[in-house]
Amino acid sequence: SAFIDSGNGTVTDLITNLMWQQCSAGLSGSNCGTGTAGTYTWNNAITYCEGLSLGGFTDWRLPNIKELQSIVNLTRTVPAINISYFPDTLASNYWSSTSYAHSGANAWVVNFGGGYTGNYIKPSTYYVRCVRGQ
Repeated sequence: SAFIDSGNGTVTDLITNLMWQQCSAGLSGSNCGTGTAGTYTWNNAITYCEGLSLGGFTDWRLPNIKELQSIVNLTRTVPAINISYFPDTLASNYWSSTSYAHSGANAWVVNFGGGYTGNYIKPSTYYVRCVRGQ
């Protein structure tokens, strides 16, 4: 993907036209080095994103699984993401908004350690990166 760092805590993907929260939820600063990345249940992840005010925007949401997969970079691992644009991304699970079709008690995640997907029960706690657009 071709990304633009807006310099305000957001990154825009020029291919998908999605705007991303640059730092994992709980982190901030130019290299995402301030704070502590928090983990959230699926419901709390949705609430966090819907309440986020960042870069002058308030229409943030939890990304669906396809959107979250779009920022995976399989040419690298640990983490499998472009760290120039998404510094300090944890090599761990990040929630998507997509429920698992075979069990509504589960939702899909992307693991940025290797870029793979999985589904877990919604009361589990994982990391969050919000998106806006489309």
